[in-house]
Amino acid sequence: MIRPLRAFAILLIGAVLAVCGASPAAAAEIEVDLALVLAVDASRSIDSYEYDLQRRGYLAALTDARVLDAIRSGPNGAIAITYLEWSGPGEQEVLVDWRVVRDAATASAFANDLRVSERRLYDGTSISGAIDAAAGMFGESGIAATRRAIDVSADGTNNRGRPAHLARDDAVKAGITINGLAIINEDAALLDYYRTEVRSGPDGFVMAAADYADFAEAMRRKLIREIEYRPKLSEN
Repeated sequence: MIRPLRAFAILLIGAVLAVCGASPAAAAEIEVDLALVLAVDASRSIDSYEYDLQRRGYLAALTDARVLDAIRSGPNGAIAITYLEWSGPGEQEVLVDWRVVRDAATASAFANDLRVSERRLYDGTSISGAIDAAAGMFGESGIAATRRAIDVSADGTNNRGRPAHLARDDAVKAGITINGLAIINEDAALLDYYRTEVRSGPDGFVMAAADYADFAEAMRRKLIREIEYRPKLSEN
């Protein structure tokens, strides 16, 4: 069960209105090129040092100029993102609720709210629980997106809850792409596991970070790949 602080809903409405200058009734009509759930491992396998490196990696990637260029590359020049930490079944926390990001100012605002949020989870590793929780968040975003994706990062395999591929298959049926970032410092086989059990959708992919020190650069490359607009070639 997701346990976000409902006060974030007020912040979300305010942020959306501030960015778009829309009335509450029009806020749900905001169109973006991608709605993206950043689903981040906060299980007990990640110690405080690794957790800090992971968090810094997201902060650096989200505000990187090349990531911002990717955001601006789409027809709407904007994406919607939310940051979800997860561990065991029923253990998911929304640290930053849905926000529209279209430029350096809105990216920095998202990063600043993430920077001051605190870790709350230390349980097992339920990738399936993370996917199920993330998939349910799209209906709560109030935003129309051309594409929907879940960005799962972790350093281990699913060891709690139902098998990861069952949650992935349900996400596929809902038209959601799942991309993975496998942190392979302790398990060289993790990349193949993500490819077979987690990745979904025709455009889904998996990338690897050699360790937590490599996380920021790997996440930057991953965000650019999943955000950047690539028009489909017309069929003749």
